[in-house]
Amino acid sequence: MPNIRLALSQTDPWVGDIDRNRDEVVRWTRRAAEAGAQLVAFPEMALTGYPVEDLALRGSFVEASRTALVELASRLAAEGLGELPVVLGYLGRSEHEEHRTHRPAGSPQNCAAVLYRGEVVDRFAKHFLPNYGVFDEYRYFVPGDRLSVLRLHGVDVALAICEDIWQEGGRVTAAGEVGAGLLLVINGSPYERNKDDARLELVRRRAAEAGCPLAYLNMVGAQDELVFDGDSLVVSADGEVLARAPQFEETLLLVDLELPAAEGDQPDGLILSDGLRLARTDLGGERLPAPAEPVAAQVAPRLDDEAEIYQALVEGTRAYVRKNGFRSVLIGLSGGIDSALVAAIAVDAVGAGNVHCVSMPSKYSSQHSRDDAAELARRTGLNFRTVSIAPMVEAYLGATDLTGLAEENLQSRVRGTLLMAISNQEGHIVLAPGNKSELAVGYSTLYGDSVGAYGPIKDVYKSLVFRLAAWRNDEAVRRGEVPPIPENTILKPPSAELRPDQKDTDSLPDYDLLDTVLDLYVEGDQGRDAIVAAGYPAEVVDRVVRLVDTAEYKRRQYPPGPKISPKGFGRDRRLPITNRWRRG
Repeated sequence: MPNIRLALSQTDPWVGDIDRNRDEVVRWTRRAAEAGAQLVAFPEMALTGYPVEDLALRGSFVEASRTALVELASRLAAEGLGELPVVLGYLGRSEHEEHRTHRPAGSPQNCAAVLYRGEVVDRFAKHFLPNYGVFDEYRYFVPGDRLSVLRLHGVDVALAICEDIWQEGGRVTAAGEVGAGLLLVINGSPYERNKDDARLELVRRRAAEAGCPLAYLNMVGAQDELVFDGDSLVVSADGEVLARAPQFEETLLLVDLELPAAEGDQPDGLILSDGLRLARTDLGGERLPAPAEPVAAQVAPRLDDEAEIYQALVEGTRAYVRKNGFRSVLIGLSGGIDSALVAAIAVDAVGAGNVHCVSMPSKYSSQHSRDDAAELARRTGLNFRTVSIAPMVEAYLGATDLTGLAEENLQSRVRGTLLMAISNQEGHIVLAPGNKSELAVGYSTLYGDSVGAYGPIKDVYKSLVFRLAAWRNDEAVRRGEVPPIPENTILKPPSAELRPDQKDTDSLPDYDLLDTVLDLYVEGDQGRDAIVAAGYPAEVVDRVVRLVDTAEYKRRQYPPGPKISPKGFGRDRRLPITNRWRRG
């Protein structure tokens, strides 16, 4: 049987930075060539970054992508890499009018291309366009109608893009119909909790349906709220994992594949499943025997649940800071669990020397909270200062008569103003410390603790915040390091400390109960009656549902943050702000 050494370039494309992305394709192609690869692939929209959102509607950006693709093919050949076929994603245009969606010729498409010997030898567009959750690709793209098959070294390689294997039929079934020896899928599949398990099962199922090995290549890095975890893998037709890349790391995954010889003689233009037209490209090359020194295919271990989530938060924060041109971050460090976890994430993301924290005590701030904030700074080595807000608050109160909740929120807003002033003066990007439980029920102050450019734990329920903090400390012990978060910060009852002896439970249910109800209502889309029928107290459910529904206007004004759940606020869960439906 013929043999192909496949290289999957699990890389981090930057949205809009076509020049950088093109350079990265050349760099990683060179690495693949040096490793003896006969075929190298890059992720979905590797040339433009992903997702490009409304950039797809700008003709100048589409044309820049198309031009860069042609230039890249020439450059690869000029640098001695033209003999290695390269598969990569880019932003293209349709050649013909699309009658199903009534889109004219020239409409944007999510495309992939094959570069070989200085030419773009094949182009095709994504067939299935996702239009759920964080995806709205029907807003931008015209679907493709071809099954591209490369014949290389005596093997037929069918090509697909991401959603093409998440839907039944389509290119998976078509690959089986033409007897493909390998199905290669390039992806921009965002991370969410436990998705790696679902992904493996999907890839195994699709390999069986196609009747051939399946190579699944995913990107890493992050873009705004979306984090990409890599987890590229290759499975055999019977589901055996032949190679698997680490999560959240750029890497070149190499695997030697013994594949069935190409026997298909179906003509170009043959109509296959879902109306796909067969399009063959013969790249030639003799059948290759198994190499004398095969590569040791990597099968990277999986991260456990807390490690995986924590790494996603770190990656999302690092990418947002770095890709937006910042080097340092600023955090209001209260001594509480939320800001402590955000500070630990920031230190791991950009380094302690680039993390600046400010303790801003008021007359209600406890000494233990001040001490906990200072202790975290000592343990991690981050930059730390204390600025009392007491005189600022007194100045406000002397100018206007504020009491009760208005006085409490004033303290938070003074802190927010101070953070933004320091950010403006010193050039740090402010990180907001709010968690998903607080955002869900509106337990945050607009223009106060909600200020900032990015919210690292925006999609993390409070009960999970505690588990992640404990995990990070345990991980430090395992590494022989000092745990970053003081034990007292994890053990003490949560409090906003905006009035004497305040506790979160004065205003909210116990977090374990609150988060369970929120998970059913937010992630599960279950109504009030269904949640009560499941055994939860009606008075608690009624209160939580009311708080969630009336806090939508606050959530719309909160900064973006890394998505780790199936339904994050913002991109996933989109409800009207003005909304009279009150039945859950």
